[in-house]
Parts: sequence; C-alpha cells; structure tokens
Amino acid sequence: MKNALLLITFTTYTLFCSAQSQLKEKTAFQTGSAWRPEIDVRSDIAIVYGAGDRPGMTFEQRVKSWRDHGYQTHFMTGIAWGEYQDYFLGKWDGKNHQEIGQMDRNGQVIWHGGGVPYIVPVQSFLEYMKTAIIKKVIDAGISSIYLEEPEFWSRAGYSQVFKEEWKKYYGFDWKPQHESAENTYLSSKLKYQLYYNAVKDVSAYAKSYGMRKGMNIKVYIATHSLVNYSSWRIVSPEASLSALPGIDGYIAQVWTGTSREPTFYDGNSKERVFENAFLEYGSMVSMTAPTGRKMFFLTDPIEDWPRDWADYKRNYQATFTAKLLYPMVADYEVMPWPERIYTRPYKLANSAEEVLIPSYYATQMQVMVNALNDMPRSDNRVTGQNGIGVLMSNSLMFQRFPDHKGYDDPQFSNFYGQTLPLLKNGVPVQTVHMENLSFKGALKDIKVLIVSYSNMKPNSEEVHEYLADWVKKGGVLVYCGRDDDPYQGVMEWWNTKNNKYSAASEHLFELMKIKPDENTRIASGKGFVYVIRQNPKEFVLKSNQDKVLLDVVQQAYEKDLRAGRLEFKNSFYLERGPYDIVSVMDEHADKQPYVINGPVIDLFDPALPVLSSKSINPGEQALLYNINRIKDRSRPMVLASASRIYNEVRDEKGYSFVCKSPAKTINSMRIFLPVKPVEVLATNAAGEKMEAVKSSWDATSGTFYLSFDNNPDGISIRLSW
Repeated sequence: MKNALLLITFTTYTLFCSAQSQLKEKTAFQTGSAWRPEIDVRSDIAIVYGAGDRPGMTFEQRVKSWRDHGYQTHFMTGIAWGEYQDYFLGKWDGKNHQEIGQMDRNGQVIWHGGGVPYIVPVQSFLEYMKTAIIKKVIDAGISSIYLEEPEFWSRAGYSQVFKEEWKKYYGFDWKPQHESAENTYLSSKLKYQLYYNAVKDVSAYAKSYGMRKGMNIKVYIATHSLVNYSSWRIVSPEASLSALPGIDGYIAQVWTGTSREPTFYDGNSKERVFENAFLEYGSMVSMTAPTGRKMFFLTDPIEDWPRDWADYKRNYQATFTAKLLYPMVADYEVMPWPERIYTRPYKLANSAEEVLIPSYYATQMQVMVNALNDMPRSDNRVTGQNGIGVLMSNSLMFQRFPDHKGYDDPQFSNFYGQTLPLLKNGVPVQTVHMENLSFKGALKDIKVLIVSYSNMKPNSEEVHEYLADWVKKGGVLVYCGRDDDPYQGVMEWWNTKNNKYSAASEHLFELMKIKPDENTRIASGKGFVYVIRQNPKEFVLKSNQDKVLLDVVQQAYEKDLRAGRLEFKNSFYLERGPYDIVSVMDEHADKQPYVINGPVIDLFDPALPVLSSKSINPGEQALLYNINRIKDRSRPMVLASASRIYNEVRDEKGYSFVCKSPAKTINSMRIFLPVKPVEVLATNAAGEKMEAVKSSWDATSGTFYLSFDNNPDGISIRLSW
C-alpha cells in the first residue's frame, strides 16, 4: 500500500512538473518573500530566492504561496555567497568551515554581508550545495534553478584554502599576486577555473538528480556582464559557461548600479548609463549568440544606494531602453526584490527622510513591466551599421588588479576606447567573445573586428587560427595596441614550449603572413589588417583623440569592404512590433532631437498621453506605442496598462477583461476601441461596483483612458457601446 501511494504521488508530481514546463516562461522576478498582495507583480515566473526556512514558514510553504496564486516557481541561490550558516558553523557536517572566505592581502575576509563571506568554492562547499540545497529544491518540485553570481574578487587570493587550491592546480607553491604581473595573471586564472569547475559540478548534479526523479532540470547562471566584472575587478567564468552541457542560459544582471559606473570619453570621466548598459547587454548577447542558450535581461527600477526618485526613474528608463534595442532577446527578469521596491521606504539622498515608491513611479514601472509581457522578438535591427565588432575575452578580468610596472587601465578605458567612440557616433557596436570563436557563425555578421591585447590575452593558439581564417576570407581586422604591458610576458602558450613570441599578437600576425611596423594597412588573403600602435585607452582619456580609430574603421568599412557608407549620427532607433524605441546621444556634435510622428502613446509617462509627435532630446530615451501600426482596427484591445490583462471577451456590444496588479498601486491604461463607449462598468473581485474610476476618450486616436486602484485579485472591466 505504501509503495502504491508513493507511485501515485510521484506520478502526480511528474505530471505537475511536465505541465509546468509547458507554460509560458517569458517574464520573471526574484523574491525572498512569500506571496503578498503588495508584490503580486503578475509575471509568468516567481523565482523564489534561498532554500532556507523562515520563522513560521518552511521553504516549501513559501514556494506554495506563489503557486497558489498562479505562478510558475523557479529557484535562485548564490553560489559564491549565501545564508549558509549551517555549513559555515558546522551544523551540516560537524566541521567548521569559516576558513573558506575569500581573503585580501591584509588578511581581511571579504564579506557579502553580515556573517556571509564571499567563498572559495572548495569541494566540501560544493557537496553542501548539492545535497543540502539543490536536492531540497528539486524535491520541492522545482525544475528551473538559477545559480547567482559566481564571483571571485580580484583583490582576494591570500587565504590558506586558496593557497592549497593553487598547489593542486599548478603543482607548485602559491605566489602572492601583488609581487608580479605573472602572479596576478595566474591567480586570476585559478579564480576563474575554481568557479568554472564549481558551476560545472553543481549543474551536472542537478541534471543527474532530476533525471533520477523523472524531471528535466534546467540550470541558469544569474551574472553581471563581463564588462561590469572587468570594471569592478571581479573574476568569473562568464562566457565559458555557455558551452557547458549543464547550463541552459543566463540572467543578464544589468541595472543602474552597474551601468552608472563612470567611464572616460573625450577626456571626461562621468556616468554614461545608457551607453554602459547597451555595452553590458551586448556582451551578454555575445555570450550566448552562437550556442542558442536562453537569455533573460534584467533591469531594476531602483538600486542599492539611496538616490532620489527622479534619479531612479531617469536611469531606469536608460537601462530599460538599452535592453529593448536588442530585438533578439524577448525574455526578461522584470525586477529583483519586489518586496524592497514596493514596501521598503527608501532614504532619499542628502536627506533623513524615508519614503515609499511614489504612486506615479509605481504606475509607470508597471506599464513598462507589462509592456515586457507583450514585447515581441524581431528581425529588425537598430539603426546604423551592425557589422562593427570588438573582441572580448574572460581574460579581460585577469589584468585589473593590482597594477604592475606602470601598467594601468583607469576605469577600464582600454575597453571603452574601442567601443565608446563608435557608440557615441551612432554605430551599434557589437562585442564578440573569444571563447565562442570555435562555434560556427560566431563572426558571420561581423565585417570589421577591433582587437587589442592591451587589456586581455588570447587563451589559445586556436583563437588566432579562427581570426586569421576569417581575415583571409574577406574580413577586416583592426589591431590596436603597443604590446608593451607587463602581461605580455606572463607564462602562457605564446612564450612556452616551442613558442618564443615576446607579445601574443606576434603569433596572430605570423599566421596572417604579415609583419607590421608602426601604423599600417596590410592585405591578408581577401581581407585586410590595420595596425594602430596606440593602446585604446588613448582614444578616450584625452579629448579629441578618437578620430584615429574612427577614420580607420570608416575606411575599412567603406573602401576595403565596399559595404556602403558608415553613418555617424546621434541616435538609435528600433521598431519592435507596435513599439518605437529611441535613444539620443549627448556629447555629439549633432544636438538635434529625434522626432517620431504620432499618434503615439508615451509609455514613460504614467498618464499614458497620446501625442501627435514626440521629440527625444540628446541624453534622453523613449518607449512609444505607435497606434498607426495597429493591424486590425476593428478589434478592441488594451494597448498599455499598469496591470496584466486576463479573460478578454469581445462581442458586438462591447469589450470586457480582468486586470491584476499589486495592491496599493494605481492603474493607468489606454484601450483601443472602434467607437466611444457609452458605459463603463468596473467591479472588484467581490462583485462590487467601483465608483472612483477616471476615464476619458481621445477621438483622434480612437483610444479610451481608464485609471483606478489596482487589486491583485482582479478588477473586472466592461466597456459597452
């Protein structure tokens, strides 16, 4: 009898998991909370954070609270840090593991928070992750797992456990990274390898354990971009993970906090949030483009540090626009931690006052979030020539800290020197991951590739074989660098065994059968190689220094490739279904706004006005719903709403639907109708008529505006004519 009951339970459980896997998985949010009406965001997925029990509530009950309200439930936990006190303090295996914290040169543990260190992922920790966390989660019926932020700080690498891992990996005693560039490089490579192995081990276990239970487990990595980790001096496996069989995709953790990191351009260091976000999201697209793994793009309406709400709004719009300019991605984590966004008072900058999110901003944010539920993929591309690329590698993270022999790269300027001159002139520069060159088609859309070994190094001879072959078949490679940094001499493949190259680029040039002197242009097969003997940072650290790079790229594109005119401009525009997405660059000679003729609905305005035209000024962005692109003008439909729409019914007499959104927020919605309604009926979940409903009719666009208090249980709307 017991076995029969187990079989019935397991069969029901398997059918539940199968049904879950068939559901839509386009939008998500992560939360450490149980369901609450104030945070009922209405995305497809609630990613439950942390496997620990809470006072009065088990992990399983927390998961159930979201399932009971119609959510698919996924799971996320940190793999480099977390509330793992049962492991740290010996409850799990009877051994104290506090020694595994990452440690800096001064012997100080690097903390993620109170009592939570950043971890050196030793084998005992991985066994804990597998048996105490992953197993528990899968047993709870969750089939999608996110391992968050596999991070090793560049300044770390001085703990005893790290020294022991060094000896295991290299076969010789640990060497302090501050003593030489080679030691720094070797230390960073080990940090990368430790977390590569950790993710590989834990994801393989998840797949295997799930398979034994008849479940198809998916494992994703939630990670900052390679751009950000390199800038913030953190080491992570990044691109290498996309080829692992145990990894199904990523969440690109890009938000105001990462994108507001100051950068140099035209001699000035300042925040360039849109530009930085565009490059961050682009580097994440590059990681998975050849492998086809799924990518969720994240944005956050607020950030970790106290600012004013106008700052949050402005930078949320900038990062939000940047991600929408990648039309090949249409899956989103719409926000992290709705409990902090909706229910936590925030201390305003330069003030002791703490306030909850203003109602206007909550409404605008929900309009934007619900646009993501509708946002289509598109074959369109952002305006400008899309064939200009910059080569990236995980080794960008290996040279960031500490500085050696006068080598420095302020604010990661060797990367921004290759990208910002183009981006600021309206060229949607792409990034290409060196680690993906072995995949077919990695360079298929690239016409001109910019390469520099000033701040990274090639990880194998094969990288150069792919690049040389691409050039010989007609590509144009622009190499920028003096090749005089101390990392050229680290113990690596280009100067060991039979190789005796003093700089890594010498091997590449030899394969292409060229011997560059100073600045030069040389044919190689059907392609060309340009060599600029300047480090890319020199193009941005001082004013008016980027013309050298721009002129070379323009000549390569227009004359060598005969690919048409390389347009320099001050804007980016993309059409995605009915949506117009625009960003206009500041710091450009052209100060003219970008104008879109309407009627359009401004989705960055919580009142959802219908505009006859919209002008976007330099330094601004816009997300617009273009009413002219409505295909069926006889069909009523909600065009924009600060709520999610359910149960639509259309008949000859009217249009009805149910809208749901978090409690204590205000709905704002614009509805396309064939005629002006003669009656508006709004009722709450109890069937009671709502009196406080604002409405207006816009005859020029044929749209009806409604506003009322939201309710997660649903507000029923009936429009009659």
